[in-house]
Order: sequence, then C-alpha cells, then structure tokens
Amino acid sequence: MPAIQAPLVRDLPDPPLNLWRIVGPGIVGAGVGLSSGEFVLWPFIASQVGLIFLWGAVVGVGTQLFLNMEIERYTLATGETALTGFNRVWKHWGVVLALMVYLANLWPGWALSSATLVTYLFGGGSAAVIAVIGLLIIGAALTLAPVVYVALERLIFLKVAAVSFLVLLSIIFAISRESWEAMPAAIASFGSFPTELGFALLFGAIAFAGAGGGQNLCQSNWIRDKGFGMGRYIPRLVSPITGSEEAVSTHNSYIFEPNETNMARWRRWWRFANMEQTFTFFLVTVITIIFTSMLAHSVLFGRPGLPNNVAFLQIEGQRLQTIVAPWFGTLFWAIGAFALFGAAMGVIDYTSRLAADVLKSTYLPDSRITESRIYFFLVWGLVAIGCAIILTGLAQPLALLVISASVGGTMMCLYSALLIVINRRFLPRPIRVRSYRLAVLIWATVAFGILAALTIWQQISTLFQTST
Repeated sequence: MPAIQAPLVRDLPDPPLNLWRIVGPGIVGAGVGLSSGEFVLWPFIASQVGLIFLWGAVVGVGTQLFLNMEIERYTLATGETALTGFNRVWKHWGVVLALMVYLANLWPGWALSSATLVTYLFGGGSAAVIAVIGLLIIGAALTLAPVVYVALERLIFLKVAAVSFLVLLSIIFAISRESWEAMPAAIASFGSFPTELGFALLFGAIAFAGAGGGQNLCQSNWIRDKGFGMGRYIPRLVSPITGSEEAVSTHNSYIFEPNETNMARWRRWWRFANMEQTFTFFLVTVITIIFTSMLAHSVLFGRPGLPNNVAFLQIEGQRLQTIVAPWFGTLFWAIGAFALFGAAMGVIDYTSRLAADVLKSTYLPDSRITESRIYFFLVWGLVAIGCAIILTGLAQPLALLVISASVGGTMMCLYSALLIVINRRFLPRPIRVRSYRLAVLIWATVAFGILAALTIWQQISTLFQTST
C-alpha cells in the first residue's frame, strides 16, 4: 500500500472578512442530525416523564460541539480529513471507521420513515414504493449536482427553515401553558435521571442528541468543500457528469509554519469556526429538541403505551389535528417527512463521502480515478442496497439492529481518543488541543465507551431472552 504523504508546508489562507461567507457546515451538521431523535426519541421521553431530562440534550449536543471543533481543528490546519489523520496513527483506522459507518447505515431507515409519514399525509399508499422513489431522487441529487456540497447545503438550509417555521407555529398555536410552566422545574432537575425509562435509553439519548456516530466525522469533509483553512487547497467533490473535475494535486496534505502571520490567520479561522458551529449546530439542535419536546409534552404527556418509533408521529399528528386544527397536524407530518428525507440524503452523503475519502487518500492515491468518481459509485451502491432491502419486504433484521445500536458508541469512543492523538502529535505546538478541550475529549472517550458497553450488554440480553 502506498505510504501516506508527508505534509507540504504552505501559508494558511486568509479567512473571509465576513462570517456569513463560512456559515454552512454547522447548519448541515444540525440539519442532517435533525431526524428521528429530535422528532421521536426526545419527544417520546418528554411525553413519558415530562421535560425534566432536557438537560441531557444540552450535555449531549455540547459534547458533540467540542468533538466537531476538534475534528475541524485538524482539517483547518492540514487540509486532511480526520480519517486521513487517523491513518497516520495506524494505516487502516480510516477504513475501520468507514466500515463501521456503513454497518450503522445500511438499513434505509430514514427514507422508509419519511415515506411512512407521506402515507399519513395522504391517508394511505405504499411506504415501500415511496421510499424507493425517494432513494432514487437522493441518488440523482447527490451525483448530478455540479458541486455536491452546495446541493446538500441548500436542501439542509431549506429543511432547517421548515423545521424553524414549525417551531414558530407550535409556540403560537400548540405549546400549552402547562409546558411553559414546566420549564423552571426542567432547568432545576439538571443531573437527575428518570430511571423508569431505563439508563441505556437515557444515556443513548444524551450521546446521540443531534448528530452522533459517523456524522460528526464528516465535518472535516464539509468544511474542506466549503474552503475552510488549508482545505482551500483541496479539490471539492463534484459530479463526474455535470460538474467540472479539478486537476488532482500531487499533494492533498499541508501544514503551515506557526509564524506571526499564519498564527494571526489561524486565530481568526479558529474564532470564526467556533462561532459558526456554536450558533448553527449547537443552538439550532438544542432549540429544536427543546421545542419538539415541549410540543409532545403539550399534546401527549401522560398518555401510556406510546411507541418509540415513527408511529409516534402518527399519534402526535392526530392529536394536533384534534387540539389545534386539521391543517396543523397535516403540516406537522409534511415537515416531518421532509426533515426525515433530508436526513436520509445527508446519511447517504456522509457515508459515501467518508468511504470515498479513505479509499482515495489511503489506498488509491496514485490512481487516475478521482474521489468524486469513487463517491459517485458509492452513493449509487448504497441506494441500490437500500432499494433491494425495501423491495424484498424485509423487516429490519435483528442482527443489523444489534450492529447499528452497538457500533455508534464504539465508533465515537474510538475517534474521541484518536482525536486526542492526532491533534497533539501532528499539529504545530501552538495550536494543539489542550486545557478544557482536552478534558472534554477524555470525557467523550469514557462516556461513549460506557454507552457502547451498555448497549452491547442490553442487546445481548435481548437476544438471549428472545432465543429462550
């Protein structure tokens, strides 16, 4: 296997004078992450135990904010993705993590959930057929857009706007006075666990609030395509059909001398990147979780026997039609379907993007095939697998469910630890991770390790109970 390139020394590019020019990756991260967790899991918790566990969402999203920033730190400074950096520790870490992302995302759950909400909208129809059509549209959108990131960013901006509109209407028409009055108690309950729901469920909700799993790693790829820092020197992913592929540089790894000029630029880049993530990824995600939870609390609190899956949204929409107006429940389902469709598109994008990056940078650096072409084939491969699973009529296999549930925490434990290594070993001393940010990475490593162990134990116990 070819050796990983040694970094080429270049000056750090100047950051833009206007922060708005780099807004995007945080919104994409938040928008892709706004899926079943924000629409089902956290509202389900609120419907069962009230709002007293919302502090967990703030802790979970806050932890991921720091993870995102340490992933971005490496790419800002080198132009490499975090996965390529991990390969400098051990040459196969990237492919191990990319395979874990694939194992977690093979089941086309987001597309099928979105299609199911469409059937609620129209009072019937085949969710399987709608999901297949949705997957084909996603494949075309991701591989025919001249610049892939731009297409994804525009869809996610629209998705976030739609969800924000739903939140605004919920505040005006649906969230009850009782839910507003419950908020002080929710704030005062910081650190308490409503154990009646099970520790594994609650800890999992904290860990995967917002993004989680492989999605956080893709912040590297998204900011590189946006032209952050040294990523400006790296070609962007484009469609091999409609885009203009840039000439592949002989170098795709850089580093800058920490002189006065470069350090001044670094401080501006780092400040801008932190602001972009805080005001987009963190705030958008936390605000969405809080208000979707308050909405569920207003219409479903205390109602027993609610399902913790997409059927939860059918019941919530029906209650909104009764309590507010028929149009509100219909709009709720429509925005939910669009939000889950956006999540499906984002999942296929980041799964294929991570794998294409690993294959090109580590195993095919001297090949004439570009990363864009590898991405093209991976996207359609994932779409084909999803369509095949849906059309065969398979329910989600138990083994795949166990893998999906177990792999997320394991993956995050691994890359939290690896981020410590690459951001202390391979970066210039003045910009290495330290202080409280290092402490958060250690906390994430331990917390996600515990989550992985709890999830695996719970799934193994379920398997034994099922078999007996």
